[in-house]
Amino acid sequence: MYQRFLNNNDYLSVITEDGLQQLSRHKDYTIAQAEEDAEMSIVEYLSDNYEIEKELLKGKMLREYNCMIAYPAGAHFYHDGEICEALRAISGAKAPSKKEYWKELDVYDDCKFKSAKPYLQLKNWSPGDVVTFAGLHYECLEYNGIDFNDIRIPGVNGWAMLDNVSEWLANYDYKEWDVVKFDNNFYALLNKEDIDLTVNPYESDNWGLIGDYDSSYKYELSETEFVVYEGAVFYPIIKPSADDLKEGYNFRHHDPRNSNIKKHMVRLALYELHKRISPNNVSSSRVADYEASLMWLRDANRCKINPQIPRKLDAENKPVTEYAIATYMRDYDPNKNPWQI
Repeated sequence: MYQRFLNNNDYLSVITEDGLQQLSRHKDYTIAQAEEDAEMSIVEYLSDNYEIEKELLKGKMLREYNCMIAYPAGAHFYHDGEICEALRAISGAKAPSKKEYWKELDVYDDCKFKSAKPYLQLKNWSPGDVVTFAGLHYECLEYNGIDFNDIRIPGVNGWAMLDNVSEWLANYDYKEWDVVKFDNNFYALLNKEDIDLTVNPYESDNWGLIGDYDSSYKYELSETEFVVYEGAVFYPIIKPSADDLKEGYNFRHHDPRNSNIKKHMVRLALYELHKRISPNNVSSSRVADYEASLMWLRDANRCKINPQIPRKLDAENKPVTEYAIATYMRDYDPNKNPWQI
């Protein structure tokens, strides 16, 4: 599936929201198809001299805020339809697990280091993948990643499993916060005030039912903050919940995308949308914008203008230049062409 660089709000400076929905027939995938065609034109013109692929990735890597993701300072994401930048590190929720998802590699596994890739939370990982994270190397043991809705950062485990949870026994003198299993549910002893040891946890006010883990719930860092996950009881050992988003404190509204690319991709995509509906009846304003954007791409390709896009560098760390010089020789006699040596 094509990952979009633009979003629907980018079009509102050129066309109304109703007009955009009419053009797309209320189907976002038609807008995505038009943007894909526009992107191909931009890459075709600018890929020789500019880091256009990296600039496009700034928009294509944007995702809606996910409480399971830990965002470093400077990371960008969508929140309530707006693009935001993390001002400081924003921790993500950490789910319990009975499995080991990553195995740290030691120096004797250096043969695997050559295939290591930097760990990214927005990618999917399969058993056997080798990654680098925080200066260490890890090998993936279980499937995890963004599309699995199960993000597991190597070396980070926020919960510990409670061992030796036994079935409830009548007339047994339990201690406060002891955990038992009764009728396939788990209960914690909240208090012993007027406790009747013959009454089961389901019918007793002294026991509390332990709920299933919920990533959206704000858990406290406490040894008695029990949860049930995959048929086992866990308690947190580090901060288990995601940080609350507070504008001006840990995020701000900021768009990292190149304004020139955004402007001309909108123009090209709108032309493609019009062309799909009525190729012989595209409005003159759309045609004019389309031709102006193509002229901008040609000039940028020839380095006649500065598109505010980083240049590609060669082996000597100098800007790559791909151009052709047109010469007009009046005569093959060198004496009549003083510029020729």
